[in-house]
Amino acid sequence: MSETVFSKILKGEIPSYKVYEDEYTYAFLDISQVSKGHTLVIPKNAAPDMLSIDPSDLQHVITSVQKVAKAVDKAFQPDGINVIQNNRAFADQSVFHLHFHIIPRYKDDVDGFGYVWETHPDTLDMESLKTDIANAIE
Repeated sequence: MSETVFSKILKGEIPSYKVYEDEYTYAFLDISQVSKGHTLVIPKNAAPDMLSIDPSDLQHVITSVQKVAKAVDKAFQPDGINVIQNNRAFADQSVFHLHFHIIPRYKDDVDGFGYVWETHPDTLDMESLKTDIANAIE
């Protein structure tokens, strides 16, 4: 895997605001704070995205995501928390080292951050979609 800003952070070549570290993961404040306490959790064993990481490594990452999200919740008492993970450029992944965003949300947020999705259940064959996905599970 090619070097990323996150691999440089892990090697100590770029400074970060570390909030948590264990044998498998590293968590630090996002320098682009969407809201107060916006934190990233990354695996030390780099993988480009969630689709390519070894399942046992992913278990460690998810455990750390929960631990850090609970700490953010305790520290800042937000009204909600977004946990976001993007896969591939078309899905807005900009650093190709798996990472989870933990973004505390507050009732008085003024950043406009949020998701508004148009849904299309009436234009899609749900039975066919279900079958396609179920058949692709290994």
